[in-house]
Amino acid sequence: MPLRFLILLLLLSGCATTVTPLSPPVAPEAIPADPVAPPSPAVPGTMPPMVAAPTAPLPNPAPVPPPRWTDPRAGKALLDQVLPRQIPDRAGWSADIFKAFTALKIPYTAEYFCATSAVIEQESLWKADPPVPGLGKMVWKQIEAKANAKHIPMPLVRAALQIKSRNGLSYAKRIDTLRTERQMNALFEEMAAEARAMGLPVSIPNPIRTGGPMQVSVAFAEGHTQAWPYPYAYEGSVRNEVFTRRGGVYFGIAILLHYRAPYRDMRYRFADYNAGRYASRNAAFQAALSRLSGRKLALDGDLLRYEAGRPARTRSETQLALAKLATQLKLSQAEIDRDLRQEKASEFDQSTLYQRLFTLADAKAGKPMPRAVFPQIRLISPKITRKLTTEWFAKRVDGRYRACLARAQ
Repeated sequence: MPLRFLILLLLLSGCATTVTPLSPPVAPEAIPADPVAPPSPAVPGTMPPMVAAPTAPLPNPAPVPPPRWTDPRAGKALLDQVLPRQIPDRAGWSADIFKAFTALKIPYTAEYFCATSAVIEQESLWKADPPVPGLGKMVWKQIEAKANAKHIPMPLVRAALQIKSRNGLSYAKRIDTLRTERQMNALFEEMAAEARAMGLPVSIPNPIRTGGPMQVSVAFAEGHTQAWPYPYAYEGSVRNEVFTRRGGVYFGIAILLHYRAPYRDMRYRFADYNAGRYASRNAAFQAALSRLSGRKLALDGDLLRYEAGRPARTRSETQLALAKLATQLKLSQAEIDRDLRQEKASEFDQSTLYQRLFTLADAKAGKPMPRAVFPQIRLISPKITRKLTTEWFAKRVDGRYRACLARAQ
């Protein structure tokens, strides 16, 4: 039985229900109160200018009230104003959103609250554990594909899956009745625990990479807790927190808002939410590079190639195009690569490479090139049956965002 159990675990590992581009964890940064104003670059180590000391003591200034966007009472009132009225357990959703904003130190503004509301509505229609139609059939289909690839007869697989699980149902029956990613995650985690209890070597990664009401990347959540304290006490793993409402909302808000973005249009944050932080800025960099070099590039927002979340040795098309322009840019290949390694950070648009490339591209175009464009990425997942893209996602969320803002007026 142990060998049969390990084979089943291996087959289930092919049943991921989403395919999401993973970026290395990015340290959180301070968020400006004005969500549409691009942040000013901070200069580390600078001091305010020296001024002459006054000859007489100044009178005590009148107390200044805190900015409205830091006032919890005003923030709760604003959140109550913009949240849709008809959502189930509205008070619970409001409490989870507000605690996340407070813990992440994000300003209480209509724009930020509405951006959060729009993404939740798009990803789950305000369901804490959103169902995936036909999930059981998807899992069986992928099990069969993996079994065929390993030349394992499906009758043998189905017979093996008649093993009873901890809740008394067979694994086959639990697959038949799967409705949510949380259930799928729990099923895989249980099988992995059973395999380890049998003394089997388990190095198979959990196939469920995203989950919860905001479809959060588990890898992002695990990385974020290393850089910023998670506000809830919990048992088990960060992975399991992603599938709760409070955890899914907290980490989803962190992905969406807990970084400084150089955009004047919220749609590009929505595109980044789908494609990875700074993907819209980086896609604009690729578009400018394509215009300057005459070389057609995929505008995917990834300037380097990645393997297991790390830059790969194989050079990307962006790197190859930049190598041809090294003389014009007056940069060595080592300097180009150094700046490209900042592509997942806010500092990239302050780099020498970024500044020089856009100076040349703007001159060639005779006008400023866009500093943000939608990444041209096709969304691929067993759950998606239509041809959808990151641009479609961003515009769809933006429609919900604008409807929410109307409630703030």
